[in-house]
Amino acid sequence: MLCLVKKIMSRIGRLPIVLPEGVSVNKDSENIIVKGPHGVLEREIPSIIDVEILDDRLVIKTKVQSRLSREFHGLFRTLINNMVIGVAKKFDKRLELKGVGYRCQVKNNIITLNLGYSHPIEMQIPGQIDVKVENNTSILVTGIEKEKVGLFASQIRGFRPPEPYNGKGVLYKDEVIIRKLGKVGK
Repeated sequence: MLCLVKKIMSRIGRLPIVLPEGVSVNKDSENIIVKGPHGVLEREIPSIIDVEILDDRLVIKTKVQSRLSREFHGLFRTLINNMVIGVAKKFDKRLELKGVGYRCQVKNNIITLNLGYSHPIEMQIPGQIDVKVENNTSILVTGIEKEKVGLFASQIRGFRPPEPYNGKGVLYKDEVIIRKLGKVGK
């Protein structure tokens, strides 16, 4: 009985990562370091994943064939690609405040949100993240790490998520809220 073993690889993991101009990648035994015009990012790579640095591309490969290596193959290709994009051009999230009296301001690395509560909400802005407030109701969160930018934007949104009846709250830019009807009298 002949048994053929099919080599299964991640479809996303097979795609090479193209390095833009001004971005350099260095690799040691367990870390990968990506340098670019906006900063430097470093990530630990598991021992079952191998990163090959070619002229202007990165190729992610697995060293062994197992379920865990197939899971990590696509994941670490995406994480490294996000590192390359982040140091080449920053990630950004835009938030809008919709509601009567909702406003925000940034002062001394602290963002102050007035969202209809009895008190203003103050948050410390983490390092490597820039926050700009435009016309008191628009917030622009930028940074080189996609995870941190998304997490900080979701924390701001978590204080007053949009509600479906009046559409008030903290919304992502161009987010569509499916509206519900209120009580209907007879």
